[in-house]
Amino acid sequence: MKHILLMLFLVGSVMSMAQESPQWKGKFEQLDQTLPTPNEYRTGSGAPGPKYWQQKADYEIAVELNDLNQSISGTEKITYHNNSPDVLKYLWLQLDQNLFDKESNTGKTAVSSVQDSVTAKTMAGQFSLYNFEGGYKIKSVTDAGGKLLKTTVNKTMMRVDLPQPLKSGEKVTFQVAWSYTINDRNFQGGRSGYEYFPDEDNYVYTIAQFFPRMCVYDDVVGWQNKQFLGRSEFTLPFGDYKVSITVPADHIIAATGMIQNPQQVLTKTEIERFEKAKTTFDKPIVIVTQAEATAKEKTKSKDKKTWQFAATNVRDFAFASSRKFIWDAMAVKLATTTPLAMSYYPKEGNPLWEKESTIAVKNTLEVYSKYTVDYPYPQATSVHAASIGMEYPMICFNFGRPAKDGTYTTQTLQRMLGVVIHEVGHNFFPMIINNDERQTTWMDEGVDSFVQLLTELERYPNLDWSRGKPAGIVPFMKGDKSIMRPLMTSGENVVAIGSEQYAKAATALFILRETVMGPELFDKAFKEYAERWAFKHPKPADFFRTMEDASAVDLDWFWRGWFYGTDNVDMSLDDVKWFKVRKDQATLENKTKSATKGDLASGSKGADGKPSDFSQGPNYFSVLPTDNRFYGEFANRLDDKAVISKMENKNFYEITLTNKGGLVMPVIIEWTFKDGSKEIERLPAEIWRLNETKVTKVFAKDKEVINIVIDPLKETADISMEDNVFPKVVAPTKFDELRKKGK
Repeated sequence: MKHILLMLFLVGSVMSMAQESPQWKGKFEQLDQTLPTPNEYRTGSGAPGPKYWQQKADYEIAVELNDLNQSISGTEKITYHNNSPDVLKYLWLQLDQNLFDKESNTGKTAVSSVQDSVTAKTMAGQFSLYNFEGGYKIKSVTDAGGKLLKTTVNKTMMRVDLPQPLKSGEKVTFQVAWSYTINDRNFQGGRSGYEYFPDEDNYVYTIAQFFPRMCVYDDVVGWQNKQFLGRSEFTLPFGDYKVSITVPADHIIAATGMIQNPQQVLTKTEIERFEKAKTTFDKPIVIVTQAEATAKEKTKSKDKKTWQFAATNVRDFAFASSRKFIWDAMAVKLATTTPLAMSYYPKEGNPLWEKESTIAVKNTLEVYSKYTVDYPYPQATSVHAASIGMEYPMICFNFGRPAKDGTYTTQTLQRMLGVVIHEVGHNFFPMIINNDERQTTWMDEGVDSFVQLLTELERYPNLDWSRGKPAGIVPFMKGDKSIMRPLMTSGENVVAIGSEQYAKAATALFILRETVMGPELFDKAFKEYAERWAFKHPKPADFFRTMEDASAVDLDWFWRGWFYGTDNVDMSLDDVKWFKVRKDQATLENKTKSATKGDLASGSKGADGKPSDFSQGPNYFSVLPTDNRFYGEFANRLDDKAVISKMENKNFYEITLTNKGGLVMPVIIEWTFKDGSKEIERLPAEIWRLNETKVTKVFAKDKEVINIVIDPLKETADISMEDNVFPKVVAPTKFDELRKKGK
């Protein structure tokens, strides 16, 4: 019977803990049933499987930029490699410029309302009053022999029917001819387009999405031909590019890849400076000076030049062109590669850009390479353009413009550095670790924002960076729940995309690194993910599984809470009781009687009946000799007196925590002792595994505690710190206020 009573006692203790959580939601259940089933393409460890495959698309493109009527015309030859096990009867291409077509679904699905005192610019954009004729004009789609292929255009997608089914292991070549009118970003918006400078009648062109591009066909969704509505970005296969770009002869071009014919398009002096930059590591070398660029602004060449570029194993191609460009570059020494960091900018960007841009590119390549893979491409370029931050392989377009007199504030500097780091960082996510941007925005924007923060903190520690830090996300997390969506939501369906897909995802990873896993474990697992999926197409499950596989940390509770839900972190320190061992130990009978009389009751009480401080001293409890029934079949016995002796001078603190926000997190406790010393104690999130809403735990301390704070360093994005403190902070009475004033 004694053994039965002991088992009932133990089971009863566990059951009582579970019964206190009637709304248990399984926050610590595994994600196995939610994530895709592992297979021979993607393994349960998060690594590519033995039969992983991906398609390839190679391009030969020839385009001309018309500076007189702001248009693009071009031809492309696409060689598409079918590495899948499937037979393909048709191919899908993306026609992103059709976003600007009058029949685009983007305008039709945009919601709006009438507002008083609205600007003319707002109304012109909302109702397409600019008389802009956007969208592709597809002239022809032909096979390798010049025969027309049957096509079907559906908004921003074009289906090309193949004359012969494309079998596994085969490739097909076809050609597309097209043209379109370039959009003015000031009026039509967009990620690509031009900026007009009326004072000198000149343009800066930042050109992307300028050619019909292959969609991704993969093992998870088949063709990723989800329509482009303007927000969720691009999903693209890798390939090799040869691109010829014809522009006015006085233009300078920045582009994906490396220039192939510098002797035909650069001056002898520019070539000499360019070659010097390739071996200069300490500062940028100016290849085209501000004086040289300003001189070209005053005249417009009627001649043309064709620049040739080549890029290997990239997922896209973009370029920028202008006679206004200043150009500088420097070499960056990485462990295995030596890429060039380069910047192109009009005089309107100086002196800020000449001083900061290329150095920021260098810093980004160095820090990102440390956490992921060495930057594999020959160069990385930052181009200055008004009011934009947008990324492509080896090139990005970035804002940050000083005042007309050249002065700039710390805020302008910080925003400029932030956008350069972020957009250059996109070379790693998604240009190398190539996720599906159309469906999982956080995998590039959020992950990139996280490594951006690490770069900012390491290379620019004197500036005040907030996005990605736990405290920075608190205002959003405690805000309107109706606009919140889980991170796993497609970007097109997200309301607060910046706060969620960028900032919340970055914050989650920052907390995962700094608080949950620790930098050493996190960094090893994160680098493993980057190495496994460089130049491949990872999905969320591949990231989740790799981070666990490479660290031996069960993180399903973390992914479930931060990525699959909209709960917030809000812990409350509800109750604290201070105990000491009674030195005059009672018998079991006397102890039971005294407890009934209330000698374990708390001291000073607050309005809620709970202890408000430690002023009334500790409560006392007895420690009794161990009854034989607690030993079961074991013959040896504990020295009870020695145990009691060790406990006599200790202080025991029973604390009760409530999870009010729903998002389970580690518990971080700061103890402040009577002698002024402090201790931080960390408990894993699994403390909530049996009861997701309330936990009680006793701590033994050698010294008396005078203050307790939960999450003292604000590491977990707790939305309310007021209830994380004991003794409770009591609002001053009118008497207290008068006393402070000496009345």
